[in-house]
Amino acid sequence: MAPVKRHASKAQFKLQAISYAVVNGNRAAAKKFNIKESMVRKWRKQENELRQVKKTKQSFRGNKSRWPQLEDQLEQWIIEQRTAGRSVSTVTIQLKATTIAQDMKIEHFQGGPSWCFRFMKRRHLSIRARTTMAQQLPADYKEKLAIFRTYCSNKITDKKIQSNHITNVDEVPLTFDIPVNHTVEKKGTSTVSICTTGHEKSAFTVVLGCHSNGQKLPPMVLFKRKTLPKEEFPAGIIVMANQKGWMDEEKMREWLREVYVKRPDGFFHASPSLLICDSMRSHLTTTVKNQVKQINSDLAIIPGGLTKELQPLDVGVNRVFKVKLRTAWEQWMTDGEHTFTKTGRQRRASYATICEWIVDTWAKVSALTVVRAFAKAGIIAEQPPGNETDSDNDEREPGMFDGEIAQLFNSDTEDEDFDGFVGED
Repeated sequence: MAPVKRHASKAQFKLQAISYAVVNGNRAAAKKFNIKESMVRKWRKQENELRQVKKTKQSFRGNKSRWPQLEDQLEQWIIEQRTAGRSVSTVTIQLKATTIAQDMKIEHFQGGPSWCFRFMKRRHLSIRARTTMAQQLPADYKEKLAIFRTYCSNKITDKKIQSNHITNVDEVPLTFDIPVNHTVEKKGTSTVSICTTGHEKSAFTVVLGCHSNGQKLPPMVLFKRKTLPKEEFPAGIIVMANQKGWMDEEKMREWLREVYVKRPDGFFHASPSLLICDSMRSHLTTTVKNQVKQINSDLAIIPGGLTKELQPLDVGVNRVFKVKLRTAWEQWMTDGEHTFTKTGRQRRASYATICEWIVDTWAKVSALTVVRAFAKAGIIAEQPPGNETDSDNDEREPGMFDGEIAQLFNSDTEDEDFDGFVGED
């Protein structure tokens, strides 16, 4: 007797048989589509999987897990993390999988990127973007934009302020784990939220400053500590500490003394200058205003809610800085030497390592990127087209998982009301 030849059916055909069986029964579907009733019952059990694959897929052979118990624990851990609103990346999945494999005494487990994406496919996980509501601009934002830009233009023209004395300063909040806007999540999930409030103790602030001619001031980092860490820090960065890890009036005055005044041609205050910053309280105190005025500078405070339009660092520099910083962090996460606690939790990077990343990353931000940010904010005239190659690489998101990890979280600090422009008394 000749062997019965088996025929592979496509997913689309199986779904048609399933739909017919739901209405008319399994036996009727088997008779209509000329298949065995047992096949109909089997396909109905696979309905969810069939609806998530290509219509032309014919079987589910292959792609089986070598360590199903490990993947069960890992999937449960991902669900717990997402239930708590925590971000889960492919890097943390690989680290957790390695820890589970060690606990289960599994030998020869690599847990590399290829295994990670096969695991995600088996468990119907995908990289998803955080779903958020965009912040609306003030109703009169166009008028405020015009007024602020006119104010800056008049100051620059009347006092003949040179481009190397038009400065913008901004505070960039960061954490040691550098949260992301993308996470691994079950396919089909309608809402994807990420909580980043559980890391206050590891938060710190980087203060960046730059001139409209492309020059960059040395970065200043504020760690959330009572005293400075006893570590050897790299050159080219100013390290400070306070209990909040954030810019206050005292640290703003120190930034003016240690960074702003020491800029080229700034020590003797011979040349007039313009300092642009947002409306944080630490920028608006009477003491800070007087200190800025004493060094032959005018203070221009950006209206609240408009830093995305008027602050050069927010417009075109901070994103580039954070993306490059994330690249350094990813490299350290995957290739660096790590230590773990007794519970298997990886320890964070040291203060000195963080400072090295900041110095290297800030140096990699091109002068053209800074100039174009000032132009885009409307502080200086638009630059002539044609010389745009330097910043092309800056606009891309480098890293080990290009195209899958989003830019870093926003750093805009505009929670204060507009206190008006600061001019001469």
